[in-house]
Amino acid sequence: MKYNTNAWAIFSALLLLVPTFSCKKGKADLYPLPTLTEVTDLNNRSVSLSAVNYGDWVILKGTNLSTTYKVDFNNVLAADSLFYADDTSVTVKIPPVLPHPSRNPITVTTKYGSATLDFTILQPPPIITSFDPMAGPVGQTVTITGNHFGGVTSVTFGSIPATILSSTSTQIQVSVPAGVTWSYITVTTLSGSTTSSMAYGFGYVVYEDSPTTGWTNTSFSATTTLNNATPVRRGTASVKTTCTSTFGALRLSKSSPSISLTGMRALRFSVFVPAASVGKKVKVSMNGQSALGLTITFANEGWIDYQIPLSNLGNLTTVSSITFQEFSGLRQEFFVDDIGFF
Repeated sequence: MKYNTNAWAIFSALLLLVPTFSCKKGKADLYPLPTLTEVTDLNNRSVSLSAVNYGDWVILKGTNLSTTYKVDFNNVLAADSLFYADDTSVTVKIPPVLPHPSRNPITVTTKYGSATLDFTILQPPPIITSFDPMAGPVGQTVTITGNHFGGVTSVTFGSIPATILSSTSTQIQVSVPAGVTWSYITVTTLSGSTTSSMAYGFGYVVYEDSPTTGWTNTSFSATTTLNNATPVRRGTASVKTTCTSTFGALRLSKSSPSISLTGMRALRFSVFVPAASVGKKVKVSMNGQSALGLTITFANEGWIDYQIPLSNLGNLTTVSSITFQEFSGLRQEFFVDDIGFF
């Protein structure tokens, strides 16, 4: 049979004008994108949470989640070993540190797409580990070190607010406000407040670069330098004590009258411990009453700040002398700075 070439060409062209149809579904129809709808905890999975904390275990609820291979919180990935997914939920442990103190969106990524849920994940309450310097005048810059300071809302000395000069998640610098003699420091964030274990400042100073007027050096079995230039905890000088025999002591005494301790809570001082004195002991006492004193052991090298409640020193109502006595039966050396009461 002979084909008409022109007719066949016309027929082929007409076929191109006819719509084509397929029974094949697109990927979006076969594998729907994931969704996230709410967050619950592991104990009560029927109650939707409005906020959780860094480090919590949570359940993310939604749809099409069974192929989840990545969960991140404000771009911080959850460890692969710390999440499990089925079609309607992902059980996951939130990382311990996130970029923002509260706004940390959650994103799950599956084989077929991703979903994000804006959610409040709060950092833990702040932690104060130290501050420096331990005392100083109004306007002095104090550096507070710790953790979870993100989004700090206030720093107070007692009840007096301080001006915040700068802040990071681990460090805050503030200016000491007027009206502060001594007080504890409180840091507040969206997650809560914490107060320092050590007090800032003094109610009464015994030694600060030099003995306060009326106080003199009455040390025994030791060589002392009252204006030692280095190391110093604060200011320009410290007291260097080198025991010349066992149980030697640094002792500062007050000429009559004695100082009243009414309203005071604790004796505070700083000690620089040389490497050779780590693990050694010193007994701190007042008014020559060694039996009422407290023995401290130097835990590490460098400056150590001490705050001893007066109840641990016999609850004396006045002070006429303070003694730091070597109590390891050795000839050790140590440095003391910033002695006083609050």
